Amino acid sequence: MRKPELLVPASSLEVLKTAVIFGADAVYIGGEAFGLRAKAKNFSKQEMEEGIAFAHEHGVRVHVTANILAHNYDLEGARKYFLELKEMKPDALIIADPGMFTLAREICPEIDIHVSTQANNTNYMTYRFWYEQGAKRVVSARELSLAEIKEIREKIPQDLEIESFIHGAMCISYSGRCLLSSYFTGRDANHGACTHPCRWKYAVVEEKRPGEYLPVYENERGTYIFNSKDLCMIEHIPELIDAGIDSFKIEGRMKTALYVATVARTYRRAIDDYLESEEKYRTNMKWYQEEIAKCTYRQFTTGFYFGKPDENTQIYDNNTYVNEYIYLGIVSSVDDAGRARFEQRNKFSVGDEIEIMKPDGSNIPVKVLAMYNKDGDEVESCPHSKQLIDVALSETPAPYDILRVRNIDG
Repeated sequence: MRKPELLVPASSLEVLKTAVIFGADAVYIGGEAFGLRAKAKNFSKQEMEEGIAFAHEHGVRVHVTANILAHNYDLEGARKYFLELKEMKPDALIIADPGMFTLAREICPEIDIHVSTQANNTNYMTYRFWYEQGAKRVVSARELSLAEIKEIREKIPQDLEIESFIHGAMCISYSGRCLLSSYFTGRDANHGACTHPCRWKYAVVEEKRPGEYLPVYENERGTYIFNSKDLCMIEHIPELIDAGIDSFKIEGRMKTALYVATVARTYRRAIDDYLESEEKYRTNMKWYQEEIAKCTYRQFTTGFYFGKPDENTQIYDNNTYVNEYIYLGIVSSVDDAGRARFEQRNKFSVGDEIEIMKPDGSNIPVKVLAMYNKDGDEVESCPHSKQLIDVALSETPAPYDILRVRNIDG
């Protein structure tokens, strides 16, 4: 039985550290260019160096995205970028474009190359092709079933790794290659500038009746005709392992530290429980289901893994997330008096009941006893986002613990 890698996204240095502490075997990040999440905060050169060092200190690998579909004008900059990465020594580069692949092989042959899902990897001959070019891993297309992946595993070299998405948002596109954003807004999804038009509400306008919008109904529930539910495979760890997948990939380089911590911690425990015994995995299933639902999500589906999706994998009546918990912040330090310091992300007040979310899987309800601003003055609440706050809680947290509160409107 292959022990799968748990591969977790990170949008920033803070989120990378969270992913590492909450159970990732590897993280994937993007620099300030050449990745497909231009709207993410992404990493400066200095942040990337610090993030790689932090991950490696904790035995966690770092994969860097360079998966744009490059134009001529991208190539010289890419060459300089790969020279920088050569010095920073990440563990792998995620690449989709053959030209970018060729540059990476030429400039930093010592760094593994993983072929992105953007390269439309739908059959075992494609996997063999990339292996012959020197790829260490190929990311499977979202359109593949587990039966297809299992067949690929049987027909490719054993040392060629398969990486597959197991959780997160699903694009309405072919292997993530979408043209809607380019046509509607001039912002190229394949250059990292997607405006997510698949989440918009659509209507039909008849040419001779401008301004008269006719609703589009696939059925009586609504008009969000491209809006997919989110992928979730927490209930199918045995099937994923049986298919021969080497790396379980979480989607979400635009997501918060709370999302990353919640998903990483839940899948970490589910994978470890199953590898210990299937009985333990089945016994703890309710906990996994409850915990995974505490991050933001658009309802859940198993995508293409067990057959072609149908109308039940779409959300027709809205494009909003289910949001059961509100992210308050990550504890950066705890002083001798037991007060926790962190950069606050949402408002809360003295007297509130909140929760400490710990990497070991425990969730500790606590009361906010006191709060102090950066000057040490006692305050009743923290209304301004990203305030530096010290809080006294009814139980003392530890550095890297996450503070969250149940969303009563969720």
